Amino acid sequence: METTSRIDTDGVPGTATAEEGPAARRAVDGYLKATFPWYGLDEAFTGPRWLMQVAAAADGTVQHGATGHGDEPSVKSDGSADKERFAAVITVAASPVRRTGDGTGVLDATTVSSAAWLAGSGLLAYTWPPQMDHTLRDDWLDQQTETAFTLADDLGSAPWTTLSLPVDGVPVEFHYRESEFGWVLAGSAHEGVHIGAYGRGMSAYGLGFAAIKDIETYA
Repeated sequence: METTSRIDTDGVPGTATAEEGPAARRAVDGYLKATFPWYGLDEAFTGPRWLMQVAAAADGTVQHGATGHGDEPSVKSDGSADKERFAAVITVAASPVRRTGDGTGVLDATTVSSAAWLAGSGLLAYTWPPQMDHTLRDDWLDQQTETAFTLADDLGSAPWTTLSLPVDGVPVEFHYRESEFGWVLAGSAHEGVHIGAYGRGMSAYGLGFAAIKDIETYA
């Protein structure tokens, strides 16, 4: 994951920075370059859908990206962000360890743990404990992101549990955890991709995932 670059934004995986605004978040070009299917919530979800960001390797190969559902989340220090209801779905191309396009390095394999870390760090991007001074948030975010990475590396232990949810109508077992900031889950689809998701104010237990037939409907 260290070799990826952002096509749409330069923020935390699965996010867009406020400075870039809605236009950048809705830029569909990066999504259209992917060689794998994008996933989002299935048709049971009838609320707003929107694009977030895409990340690519140094050679331009799209590796993962996110789609949003519900309220577009924001970072707020007054606690009002807790009222937002959203779920973000991250699609990660499944791939083995491989050489970079220019032959100068090696790209790590992508696994369910990759999706879990991206989802965990994505949730943190929209989290700001109301009692925390904004000057301390960067240090807090670095610490919590490292914790999310450690948790994603051990999906078989607490606080992870398992949750069965439909993917393209077929039940799939996901790794699932909750925190005071929201929930995170990760699993594998049937089309050569891993799925990560995170959200707040919207229960994960009733969700289903499906391949997006036309990504431009999210723009």
